[in-house]
Amino acid sequence: MYERKIPEDLECGVTITAKVLGGKWKPCIIDSIRRGIQRPSELHQDITEASPRVINMQLRELLDHGIIDKKIYPGLPLKVEYNLTPVGEGILFIIDAMDKWGEENRDHVLQVTEETAG
Repeated sequence: MYERKIPEDLECGVTITAKVLGGKWKPCIIDSIRRGIQRPSELHQDITEASPRVINMQLRELLDHGIIDKKIYPGLPLKVEYNLTPVGEGILFIIDAMDKWGEENRDHVLQVTEETAG
């Protein structure tokens, strides 16, 4: 198991938020679940840029932080669904702000991306 050499500053709200939302696909996963996509296979289809392994790993981290919960239905085939917890619903305003900023700054980011790639 990995042991941190430098302790995390969990007195800082930004650090705590980054710890929970850190990970390339976590905001997208939260947004997908908010839009009604609850099953792992649906998440994999919705977020095609991420591998199923990465999505599953980040789902596990969101579960560990209490942002989402997991319901397993009995029977075959096994059915699993994810939902936002009340704590997870409290993050939605951050996801909304990220979306708004991205929409407002799309042209700038595309221009900078093209400049650095070219």
